[in-house]
Amino acid sequence: MANSSSISEFLLLALADTRQLQLLHFWLLLGIYLAALLGNGLISTAVACDHRLHTPMYFFLLNLALLDLGCISTTLPKAMANALWHTRHISYAGCAAQLFFFAFFISAEYSLLTIMSYDRYVAICKPLHYGTLLGSRACATMAAAAWATGLLCSLLHTASVFSLPLCKGNALEQFFCEIPQILKLSCSNSYFTEIWLLVGSAWFTFACFVFILFSYVHVFRAVLRMPSEQGRHKAFSTCLPHLAVLSLLVSSAFFAYLKPPSISSPSLDLMVSFLYSVVPPAVNPLIYSLRNQEIRGALREILQYTLFLHQRYIHHTLKTPKSLRKA
Repeated sequence: MANSSSISEFLLLALADTRQLQLLHFWLLLGIYLAALLGNGLISTAVACDHRLHTPMYFFLLNLALLDLGCISTTLPKAMANALWHTRHISYAGCAAQLFFFAFFISAEYSLLTIMSYDRYVAICKPLHYGTLLGSRACATMAAAAWATGLLCSLLHTASVFSLPLCKGNALEQFFCEIPQILKLSCSNSYFTEIWLLVGSAWFTFACFVFILFSYVHVFRAVLRMPSEQGRHKAFSTCLPHLAVLSLLVSSAFFAYLKPPSISSPSLDLMVSFLYSVVPPAVNPLIYSLRNQEIRGALREILQYTLFLHQRYIHHTLKTPKSLRKA
């Protein structure tokens, strides 16, 4: 019988049994990770460098891109390393850090998505009050509240989970340190404290989701009154993918954390956790920003300016005499 004081490491779920499949999983995860890094990195660069994008909507998109980068960087690198080096190990401290940062980024991101739905509601339903309700100070305060919510949630859950005595081994049936999997190793009734925290988090998530639906219902009602068919199409093509990704995130997270143990299986748990931990950070750049003409225009200008500087540097280098270049 092991307890938490004697556990120095955990064993994560092996994604495959054979070496060939492990390498295949490595390259697949690497492709997803690089796509997420590229997409979110491009958005961050465009919003930071183009002053025309210094508006509330793009300020929140910048925060979303940073949270997505943090979220996917918390789980995938360790899974890729384990698949590449044919191991399952993660240290006790590494597991605690992974749980803390994942809870932090995912909670902050969901809070930010709630704020972004309010931003769209004000922009479409109350455009005359947009500058008043979403000034620079209000936007900074709301973004800070989202990050603070993530920090509070992660502190509470991490402290609660890793204060539990563990006596059922150290093998986790997941590719990262997930709260329900660690609770399965607990041998104490004190895990009910964490259960209540999860229920409280679920109620908070549900309330935010209701608020988001309420906001989008009013947005859709306002859009349907638009005289321009092109405007209606643009609004629906923007809002409906938002709701689809958000619904996927909420439903899969609810299922992962609140499902009864009787329907749990490693393959099902792996698929569900992948849906809420990997898919949203990878597809959010495409859904929220990269289809946006202003984002694409800003990236095009940045690329053109970079190419201009590169050509200017080459031209200057070629004109400089070799003796000066050596000096």
